[in-house]
Amino acid sequence: MPELLLELFSEEIPARFQRRAADDLKKAVTNALVDAGLVYEGAKAFVTPRRLALTVTGLPARSPDTREEKKGPKVGAPQPAIDGFLRSAGLTSIDQAKVESDPKKGDFYVAHINKPGAGAIDLLSAILPKILTDFPWAKSMRWGRGTFNWVRPLRAITATFGAENEEPVVIPFDSNTITSGQTTFGHRFLAPEPIRVRRFDDYVAALERAKVVLDIDRRKDIIRADAEHLAFAQGLTVIADEGLLEEVAGLVEWPVVMMGAFDPAFLELPEEVIIATIRANQKCFCLRDASGKLAPNFIITANTVASDGGAVITAGNERVIRARLSDAMFFYNGDLALPLEHGLPKLEETVFHAKLGSQFARVERLVKLAGEIAPLVGADPERAKRAAMLAKADLTTGMVGEFPELQGLMGRYYATAQGEPSDIATSVEMHYKPLGPTDKVPTEPVSIAVALADKLDLLTGFWAIDEKPTGSRDPFALRRAALGVIRIISENGLRFPLKVEADLLDFFHDRLKVSLRDAGARHDLVDAVISADSNDILQITHRAEALSALLSSADGQNLLAGYKRGANILAAEEKKDGRTYAGTVSQDALVLPEETALAFAVDAVHAAVTNHVAQDDYKGAMAELASLRAPVDAFFTAVLVNDANPDVRANRLNLLARLRDTMHLVADFSKVAG
Repeated sequence: MPELLLELFSEEIPARFQRRAADDLKKAVTNALVDAGLVYEGAKAFVTPRRLALTVTGLPARSPDTREEKKGPKVGAPQPAIDGFLRSAGLTSIDQAKVESDPKKGDFYVAHINKPGAGAIDLLSAILPKILTDFPWAKSMRWGRGTFNWVRPLRAITATFGAENEEPVVIPFDSNTITSGQTTFGHRFLAPEPIRVRRFDDYVAALERAKVVLDIDRRKDIIRADAEHLAFAQGLTVIADEGLLEEVAGLVEWPVVMMGAFDPAFLELPEEVIIATIRANQKCFCLRDASGKLAPNFIITANTVASDGGAVITAGNERVIRARLSDAMFFYNGDLALPLEHGLPKLEETVFHAKLGSQFARVERLVKLAGEIAPLVGADPERAKRAAMLAKADLTTGMVGEFPELQGLMGRYYATAQGEPSDIATSVEMHYKPLGPTDKVPTEPVSIAVALADKLDLLTGFWAIDEKPTGSRDPFALRRAALGVIRIISENGLRFPLKVEADLLDFFHDRLKVSLRDAGARHDLVDAVISADSNDILQITHRAEALSALLSSADGQNLLAGYKRGANILAAEEKKDGRTYAGTVSQDALVLPEETALAFAVDAVHAAVTNHVAQDDYKGAMAELASLRAPVDAFFTAVLVNDANPDVRANRLNLLARLRDTMHLVADFSKVAG
């Protein structure tokens, strides 16, 4: 069957847009093909700095004929309804419609519309220019004449269609000033001549000869492997950086890896500064020696095969990196010369938020809040206040001004160098964490106090000015802050009730549900252990774990079934009687041994569960509930709840209410599925 080859050749596409663009092209074309009735076998998209390419295999030569049945108005309907039906069905006379009968609705008109298929080339000629016009670039530009936008100036379009053993046909269409054809170009410098292509296989081979590796993942593999081999030969290892690898693979069409070096004297800088400098300025990978220390070397990925073996390219990169590291050394020494706290007055000049004041005002809030939190997490209040005071001080330093991603980390380096205690210095870095689901959380008491203060101040502040996340919009990363609080509390095993307004507590509940579900907890069990006033993160987590363990046992499952049965009976009778049964059981009204046994068992378990819950022993509480399985089973086997004697009936309903209330001491079992 025929295949489609599409290539959109342009000036350099920014690396950060490339993979998304390839996915968008594949999705747009394949969706349009299916909508047009052209069902395909397979599709794959590719991207390099100068081209987006797509191959679609197993396409039919034309779309199939279709027959559509369109139901119209009743026979005898008003003429406007008849006219509308004729227009929508493409008929010129009602005589062209058939009359069908329905036993309930009577006779009505039906049009049988035959739609012949269309040639794939004709369909593609209409589909492809629209896809280019509507392409969802994050940023695009206009050039030359017309209103067409593309991420960078589009230079050529290849669009061919044909079977394997046939000469393919060019799909004719225009986009802006460019007409589709079957000519592309190789590497900008190594093989810039035009290349005539027919179909995907010879297209890939021709590009390879013209020094273009079409597949971005293959370019990544080449860079990774060559860098590792080059490093290994020198007794070094490459510092893995998947984000940088993705970016570099998007900057080159023919990757050539080389190694450069810098003055070992620069190793006096913190290694994170060196890595950030080399990464940001030259897109190069850093290396470690056999002892794990940063090596004075780096990996360059060039986009050409140099006649001198890369000597000029390497020297150029070394020159730039030397200059950038000299700047970093200047900033670093300048920052060290000034105590961190001397930068605090500058924070008054930095606006945190128009409605929440300056960064300095925020620091003042953090100092107060960290001092209040400290005793609750086992930290010294004065050390927590000192740490909170210094937490944002590095924002005024030259190094953080140059590399904002190093905030906190540079503060730790400076605080350590200036003689601050290690727990205070550590908290300056760790109070920002965790920044994501895989990031580590602070574990030292002072760091915990400042980190919680930082996140709770952020949340309560933005809640106070009604700047809350909406849908997918969360410009102040408040969801991340709430998840950070949850992880700090749960992973450190802290009893830290959240004293926040109800609306913010609901937000924490939502984030906690996401966190627990991501960890594998059933959504219904999470809902069962969270009530409107639940403010203890650790308690909720432990309850969910204990409930999960209970319901994974046979006793737990049978107890849940008994609970559901009893709760349903109770709800129905309360509705019928117009009253609520409070769970007050009269011993004198107990008639059968099974209800007596259940009444005594529930009383004993109620007392035991209350005691376990008071001690935060939820496993123990669940174990007590599990012991109710046998008396509950026996009760429903032998006892008729709706006894003819109204006093006995009321007492049995109160017994079910007592069972329900006892189980609700641990969780709301009505929310548990099953």
